[in-house]
Amino acid sequence: MKRPAARKRKSRQPRARAAKASPRRKVLVIDVGGTAVKILATGQTEHRSFASGPTMTPRQMVSAVKKLARDWDYDAVSIGYPGPVVHGQPIAEPHNLGRGWVGFDFAAAFGRPVKLVNDAAMQALGSYNGGKMLFLGLGTGFGSAMVVNGIVEPMELGHLPYKKSIYEDYVGRRGLERYGKKKWRRQVADVVARFIAALEPDDTVIGGGNVKKLNSLPPGSRAGDNDNAFAGGFRLWERAQPHAGMPSRPWT
Repeated sequence: MKRPAARKRKSRQPRARAAKASPRRKVLVIDVGGTAVKILATGQTEHRSFASGPTMTPRQMVSAVKKLARDWDYDAVSIGYPGPVVHGQPIAEPHNLGRGWVGFDFAAAFGRPVKLVNDAAMQALGSYNGGKMLFLGLGTGFGSAMVVNGIVEPMELGHLPYKKSIYEDYVGRRGLERYGKKKWRRQVADVVARFIAALEPDDTVIGGGNVKKLNSLPPGSRAGDNDNAFAGGFRLWERAQPHAGMPSRPWT
């Protein structure tokens, strides 16, 4: 008596190929600043922007972004927020914008999944080349973050006491306006040197719009670029490349 022929198992190979061939997520990156909001989407080459200011609410921001990006295609959103963020949510209102940011439902407002991080952390992630990197942002305020072996660690160094005030008052926009460029540059050099000595990074990036106002960069640092915030926003939806035998994982 002949035994019935064994049934052939279905190959899983086509499913694996289909998974690899799935399209990458299309992301809209929003960099929220004290003077302007800048946006860029996957596949676009030129960012767009509009003025922000001390009265802008999150609802106004979302409305303006939707209008400005109405001809762009995206299925996820990254937001760089100018304030402390915990578990993807703002925990304090921004100093240079309107109120209502804490507790606002950005995913519902955009109708898309949203990842929200501190704006300095997003720019730091876009500037990262490996190792232990310190990011210091000279803008409306004083942003700070570290990326250590692919893990982003937002910080609020600008709110630490420095002499008679806080760091932000010395090297942020208020410090530039109060002391003038010459003294402000000396203060920036002093502040950067203090943080490099304390944190011992492998790499230090000075970013933010006011980095262009420095005659020379502090020793041991390199200049960042505001467009790195967009690179960081796109990276938020990717996975960090494995290194030293470690598996790939989310950046944050």
